[in-house]
Amino acid sequence: MPTNVEPPSKTELEGTLGSALPLWAGIIQSAETTYAPLTKLWKPSKAEFGRMCLLQQKKRTLLYLTPDKNKVWIAIVLGERAYQLALSSSLPDGIKKLFREAKPYAEGRGIRFPIDSQSDLSTVAKLLEIKTAPAH
Repeated sequence: MPTNVEPPSKTELEGTLGSALPLWAGIIQSAETTYAPLTKLWKPSKAEFGRMCLLQQKKRTLLYLTPDKNKVWIAIVLGERAYQLALSSSLPDGIKKLFREAKPYAEGRGIRFPIDSQSDLSTVAKLLEIKTAPAH
């Protein structure tokens, strides 16, 4: 497991995100409202920013967020049950296509995509809802 790193300063985060700062705040606020208590854990990343933020509920990582110029990269891993739920959900076709093309691993299928508009926030909320849906 990679070691934790210092969170970026507010200035550093704002400088990188630019116009995507409200999206970053919206994703975190929405996740905290629905899945509190959440832990924000910063890990090293190969992305230009050099770090990514893991949003964790207890010890379970719900979402990976990577700041970028005027956008936020989202990564999420769904287990097989959640993957099937995602394919039969109202998620955008582009997201379903990413999941269908994702290689299955023991921990699930992971996808990564950029968020650059407010309309994308509902997609992130839907993905989190699917990931945390209780087994029936």
